[in-house]
Amino acid sequence: MTVDMRITPQTVLVQTASKLREAIMQGHFRPGERLVEAVLCDRMGVSRTTVREALRRLESERLVTTAPNKGPSVATINLEEADQIYDVRRLLEGEATALFAARATPPEIEQLTKSLKLFERAVKNEAAVERVQFTGEFYDVILRGCGNKIICEVLESLLARVNALRATSMSNPGRAKVSLAEMRKILQAIEQHDPVAARAAAEAHVIAAREAVRLHLGKVG
Repeated sequence: MTVDMRITPQTVLVQTASKLREAIMQGHFRPGERLVEAVLCDRMGVSRTTVREALRRLESERLVTTAPNKGPSVATINLEEADQIYDVRRLLEGEATALFAARATPPEIEQLTKSLKLFERAVKNEAAVERVQFTGEFYDVILRGCGNKIICEVLESLLARVNALRATSMSNPGRAKVSLAEMRKILQAIEQHDPVAARAAAEAHVIAAREAVRLHLGKVG
């Protein structure tokens, strides 16, 4: 079988956006920092058109903002916006987790367990990007299996900012290990098909993450 190894412009664009997104999530580019197209072109080895379109994609995800006469920069999530995002997460993720607990199948629970084990490994390795990635995968199993597409759509629209906040909260010393314990409680409630306990565990996890972000933003401020 012949494998097509050619790189298409679309693939280059996706890779460029992904690398920039990852750099923002890791804190390589700080909130408010300008993103100079010419510098990014040199560092990434891609065209200015590709960089510009990748930045537009990240702007649509609210990770990048463009100001008149200043150009693009890394978006800043202030405490008020963070609180509002966490309020939405608490309500919707709590409901999704309760729905999922009532209907989760053995293969879905197995998938959830696998994602949590990968997250645990990332915590032990202090791998920041993987911590965010596998937390996202854990919740993706819940959202896809909860049976409410509207909840999924709303939370997907917030995904980039949620991941940015996850990276922020887990940058606090010891937070990732606490987060792991909280997610284990969510899994345990789902394994027991207990919607009430599942909702409580999911909401507690979001509330604790919000407090970690408040602490971080308070120090930065």
